[in-house]
Order: sequence, then structure tokens, then C-alpha cells
Amino acid sequence: MKKLVRVSTDLQVTIHDYPEGSYQIQNKALRKLIGNDCDLYESVSPKRLYSKVKIGKKMEKEGHRMVMLVDEEGLLKSLESNILGSWLYETDKHGYPIAGNVLFVGTKYTGIGIDFYGISEDVAESLKKEFEEQIAKGKA
Repeated sequence: MKKLVRVSTDLQVTIHDYPEGSYQIQNKALRKLIGNDCDLYESVSPKRLYSKVKIGKKMEKEGHRMVMLVDEEGLLKSLESNILGSWLYETDKHGYPIAGNVLFVGTKYTGIGIDFYGISEDVAESLKKEFEEQIAKGKA
């Protein structure tokens, strides 16, 4: 079973099964995992995932890309900032924070566009470990 990684605003890093089924079923499950009555999510590029996180660099070399799914209306809802998500998104460079919980999923080109998909359990575990290390460094 493919996985995804969730990082909450209180910096809890958890691994979940990537939802199976139609796009509609998957979208409903992803919005529920983001939480806070998410009606619409946005895909954003976590640039530091590829410059600062080992597993991200490895995945990129293998031709895989990962994105963060975030609540499109997180700032309008006045959700708490996601410190790790904002750091990975390089908020310190452009000033636009990530608000609310975030999901990390893979992407793939399907011939008609780019789809989201689950990542392997090994990648999810490595990502979780590295995120927890980054969080620990930030708290130190």
C-alpha cells in the first residue's frame, strides 16, 4: 500500500495510507486528512525538500517529485502556521506562510497531466525521520 506523510501545525509527523479509488474519493480523503474543513487544497513545491532534506535529493535524482498539499484557504481561515511546511516552502524568502496541516505526496505524469500518488513505505519512513530531525534542530 502506498503512503503519504502528514505534518500538523503542532509538528506531529505521521504516515497514512494513500487513498485508493476515484479522483472524487481520493480528493475527499485528502481534504479530510488536511483537516480544518478543507474544501480546496493547493499543491505547492517544497523547495527546501530538494536542497536540505536527504531523501528529497535522492528522490529527485531518481526522477520523482513530491509536493505539499495545503489548505488553499488556510490563511483566510486564520489557521495556525505550519512551521516545517513554511520552512520547506521558503517562506523566509518570499513572506507567504503555509497555514494548517500539510500532506506530502508524490507526483507523476500520466499522459494527460500530472497526478498525485502515494509514496513507498520506505520513502515515507525516511521522510518522517528526516522531518523529525529538522523539527528537533529547530527546537534546539
